[in-house]
Amino acid sequence: MKTIAIGCDPNAAELKEIIKEHLEQLGYEHEDYGSDDTVYANVAIKIAEAVARGDHDRGILICGTGIGVSIAANKVPGAYAALCSDAYSAERARKSNNANIMAMGSQVIGPELAKTLVAIWMRSEYTPGGRSQPKVRRIVEYDRVRGSRSS
Repeated sequence: MKTIAIGCDPNAAELKEIIKEHLEQLGYEHEDYGSDDTVYANVAIKIAEAVARGDHDRGILICGTGIGVSIAANKVPGAYAALCSDAYSAERARKSNNANIMAMGSQVIGPELAKTLVAIWMRSEYTPGGRSQPKVRRIVEYDRVRGSRSS
């Protein structure tokens, strides 16, 4: 696996550092896209573009709620961000929806839950051919059409 892109806004800098250490403990390399920009959309878009280009296999974004970074990241064609705040959602984000970016809220979940969610999401894989495949295929098809119109 390539490196994991990770970034956040200043509100989530402490949690980002905890997650980076946890990724290392799990055996994953990461690239830190920073935490200084108060406009969370900037780091979200940078990470989404890098993941969509294939520079990273996955990305992790953190802001206060995780909502803003997930909205921003999902504007980038080829980026599929899912807000994860519980174990089932973290697992299904990958297994059912093939999300390549995980978003979390530092003011919504604590460090231990965040580490658990990252571990679940990292070990979960999308399996083509399941009942979710037509749904995921439709999202990707639409994304390709939308992306080609904006070029």
